Amino acid sequence: MRYTAEPAFVLHARAWRETSLLVEVLSRAHGRIGLVARGVQGPKKHPLRAALQPLQHIRFDAMQRGELAHLNAAEAIDAAPLLQGDAMLAGFYLNELMLRLAPRHDDHGGLYAIYGETRARLALTELSLAWTLRRFERDLLDALGVGFAWECDGDGDAIDPAARYRLDADHGPRRVLGEATHAGREARGDTATGRALLDVAADREPHAEDMPGLRRAMRAVLLHHLGGRGLKSWELIASLPRGAEPASRSDTPTRDAASAVVDSDAPATNPPYSDEA
Repeated sequence: MRYTAEPAFVLHARAWRETSLLVEVLSRAHGRIGLVARGVQGPKKHPLRAALQPLQHIRFDAMQRGELAHLNAAEAIDAAPLLQGDAMLAGFYLNELMLRLAPRHDDHGGLYAIYGETRARLALTELSLAWTLRRFERDLLDALGVGFAWECDGDGDAIDPAARYRLDADHGPRRVLGEATHAGREARGDTATGRALLDVAADREPHAEDMPGLRRAMRAVLLHHLGGRGLKSWELIASLPRGAEPASRSDTPTRDAASAVVDSDAPATNPPYSDEA
């Protein structure tokens, strides 16, 4: 199969052999594609190297041969957003999640458009990073066909804004009826408020106090679809020093700040950008 002037976003690139790169891109018409870029590594500057940076929006020509396509040409469509601090970590998370969950050679419900919108939002400093990523997670699950209705629980009952819910990856929201036991109180941390679920349904940013519970509840769903193996970005966040300031787009991320964007409590045993999920 030949790709001609195919628009795509670069998700990841790594060195292969002495002079080549293995590149993962998310294309508009064909979903995730693995590319081999030959001869672009080395002491001399190669024009393709700048176009093959993560988050870069490109147009490429390639020939599919087996699992990987051989890259013939690529050019930038626009400048990649210059992300710093927490926004940079959010971009890392965005790419890793797409690499783990997006299937090869299948557009799967407009992942290209979802990624492009989220990429643009990451560059807007006035927008909440945490809400940007929760929206991305919601839309990603919907596009993959594993999402659920946010305005009602798994049994079809309307969401109660005053109640708390656990997000079941197979069933949908499940109302938490009580926390009289120690185990019940411990589990409460992985639940979201009904108010937050209704906000997500309305594409409205939840209240700040509802965001941590929503983040952890969403993480449980993602971990299920990741096969129980966490993300390298979760491990990275967990390793950051704990800071005193709330989540922000600071140049230097701290664990307290970044954990509002990416959950820091999830396990991460896999190598970065694993293609085995």
